[in-house]
Amino acid sequence: MKKILIVNCHPNKESYNFGLADAYKQGALAAGAEVKEIVIAELNFNPNLQYGFQKRTELEPDLLAAWEKIQWCEHMVWVHPVWWGGLPAIAKGFIDRLFLPGMAFKYRENSVWWDKLLAGRTAHIITTLDQPSIYYWLAFGRPSVNMLKKSVLEFCGVSPVKVTYIGPIRKSTDEYRAKGIKQVQELGRKML
Repeated sequence: MKKILIVNCHPNKESYNFGLADAYKQGALAAGAEVKEIVIAELNFNPNLQYGFQKRTELEPDLLAAWEKIQWCEHMVWVHPVWWGGLPAIAKGFIDRLFLPGMAFKYRENSVWWDKLLAGRTAHIITTLDQPSIYYWLAFGRPSVNMLKKSVLEFCGVSPVKVTYIGPIRKSTDEYRAKGIKQVQELGRKML
């Protein structure tokens, strides 16, 4: 049984992203996966990494529970909208506070290299856009994907990391949104 963790990065429970996360969950459960979820908006934590890496801030209970889920899973599914080219602030704060040296990665002494402590896991990013994905790539260079995929997940050893873009969402029809839900449910069914 595949252990899948869905990380929902949208702060609004009425958002399309919540529908996408649920669609993935339903597909994965139907395929026999074991599924756990992290809904970042429901967590009680300070998203500000106040001292950077100079001084350790104790992790709140919700972050400790989230970390246990990350360690438990074999496959992570991150669902987020693109806002100003990046992730919602609460999602960035979640990453800042939780993906820490000694937990997600470890710097090697007297070296520029590091150990990837989340190796052995895979991931899939499902992201919504208010523009066509080709425009997001050509005009802006996909900054949210570069950050989450390359600078966080792959940096910490998660590989491969696949990406699914759904957009443009703004002014989209119900039919278009339903097609995205069906597409993500199928991703869950295939456990991709």
